[in-house]
Amino acid sequence: MPHTAFHFAQVSGRDVDWRLQRNCSVTPTQLGWMYGALCALSLAIGAWFWYLGARLVLGFTGIELAAVGAALLAYARHAADGEHIHLHDGRLVVELEQGGRLLRAELDRAWVRVEPRADDRSLIRLTARGRSVDVGRYVRPELRPALASEIRMALRSI
Repeated sequence: MPHTAFHFAQVSGRDVDWRLQRNCSVTPTQLGWMYGALCALSLAIGAWFWYLGARLVLGFTGIELAAVGAALLAYARHAADGEHIHLHDGRLVVELEQGGRLLRAELDRAWVRVEPRADDRSLIRLTARGRSVDVGRYVRPELRPALASEIRMALRSI
């Protein structure tokens, strides 16, 4: 099977891997450094106003930093979200990571049905023997039919 047949997957021998992840411009580590710099700067400004006699500014600085910290924590918690689909030895293994939780489903390759059809823009449902899992959250809706076709092709040809 030629490697060029796959747009979303990486092929290694008879294994095919799809790694679909959230598009994040800042890693959680970078976010932590930015938040630390923001805290240092805001607290320095708040302390300066405290020194000048405006005592309430430092309190509002603390409230501001707590709100920004909560928002950044929510962002960082989901920055590593993604889907890993792995076709190996007759098994299709799907791992979904969302907010630090890992959900895993193993499907028998011979029984897997891939939905939607080529014209549907919904999530892709993989079904086998009464078990199903939805994938494609991190692929633009207009590209999901191409991903579904690619998964079908891999299931048939490997």
